[in-house]
Parts: sequence; structure tokens; C-alpha cells
Amino acid sequence: MNVSGKRLLVWLPMGLKRNLSAAEIVEQAVFARRLLSHEVGNITNVVFMGMGEPLHNIENVLKAADIMVDEQGLQFSPRKVTVSTSGLVPQLKRFLKESNCALAVSLNATTDEVRNWVMPINRKYNLELLLGTLREELRLKRHYKVLFEYVMLAGVNDSVEDAKRLINLVQGIPCKVNLISFNPHCGSNFKPTTDEKMIEFRNILAKAKVVVFVRPSRGDDQMAACGQLGKPGEIQAPLLKVPLKFRSSLSA
Repeated sequence: MNVSGKRLLVWLPMGLKRNLSAAEIVEQAVFARRLLSHEVGNITNVVFMGMGEPLHNIENVLKAADIMVDEQGLQFSPRKVTVSTSGLVPQLKRFLKESNCALAVSLNATTDEVRNWVMPINRKYNLELLLGTLREELRLKRHYKVLFEYVMLAGVNDSVEDAKRLINLVQGIPCKVNLISFNPHCGSNFKPTTDEKMIEFRNILAKAKVVVFVRPSRGDDQMAACGQLGKPGEIQAPLLKVPLKFRSSLSA
């Protein structure tokens, strides 16, 4: 669990042991409120994300989110409780039907070739299926926008062509886009996109009327930033095989 400003981030543990119960999830928010209210003020935002896929535990996530927004529960605004997913389409559809809480989808690529590599879940639920599902489901939800999270990887997904493809991909989907700087660590060969290139990418999206933000990195000095959670070397996942066309970008 990590708290940044007034936002509570509920991390799942490194390595799967079991799913958290709804009570355990809610307990983290209650504990954080008690522990930190005198330091940062009232916690207003909760994000389900981190080391694990929240929608793999959808029953308990739905229950916990309901308790957090209930008037007799923790009384968070549904717009301030966000569940982040890599794109599990059946569970995503259920979440949109049963919850008014916010949804964040990790996109991170504009082609199936790249997303198959950096997010293997795409091999099961590809971009066409994922985005088509969102486009269809969000027609039924008024005043609702999905948040697309796009981690920028130097030489991999940060080109002008990627920006133009991203504009086309999100057409017809009420959305916002978060551009996120990659936080390097020993478990990955990826490198962060330069600030200048991130701004260029953002400007292309903004010019096309896409609502876009550049999210600053926080906590990278303590290996607590997005993508860095856990102790370095504690659990070493195998490095993803690099497609031939991208090997020069990662070795530069």
C-alpha cells in the first residue's frame, strides 16, 4: 500500500499467494485514513492496481468498491474510486455493468504486435476486441469516461506514428489518456522516453482534441513508482523476448 498526496493506492503482494477478501481490501483504506489523516488530510482517491490484476479478483473488488462508495460505508465518490486493468474483456464488461466506479485500462501500445510483446494478455484479448468492447459498453453509461494509461517506452511505442494511431484507436470512446514515464528497474530492458518526446506526443494528441495528461513519476527513488513495486531482486520474472525490429532501440 502506498499513499501519494491524498490518493490511496492498494497494491497487491509480489507473487500470488491468494486473492484478498473484500474486507481486507476495505481495511487498507480504513487503516490508511486513520494512520495518515493527520499528515495528508482526508484521503479522497482510491486506486486498485499494482502487483496483480484486480479483475482477476472481480467478486471481491466489486464488493469492496461498493462499500467504499456507499453512504453507510466509506463515502468515497464513485468518480474517485478507480479500478485499473490490463484488459480482461469479460470481467471488464461485468465491471462496467455493475459498478459506477472509474475504470483505467493499461493500453501501452498502438499495434497488436507491440502489445502482444509488452502485454501478453493482448494475445487473448487484442486491441480490436478490447477497444470495441469499451466503445459498445460505454454507449450505455452517461457522463462516463474511461482512463487509458499509456506507459511510454523509448523506441517502442513513442513515435509520431504511434501518436497518430492512438488518436484513431480511441475514436468513439469517451476517454482521457494518461501518458506515463517508464520507471527503469533491473527486471526490464525498457528505457524511458525523453521529456521532450513525451511533450511532442502529448501535443499531437491534444491537437486532435484527445483529453491527455502527462503524469509525473513519484516514488522512483524508493523503488515505489509505477512498475517498480517490491524489493529489487526479490522475485525476478523472466525478461520478455525482444522482437528483432526493436532490439536496436533497446540496446542503444
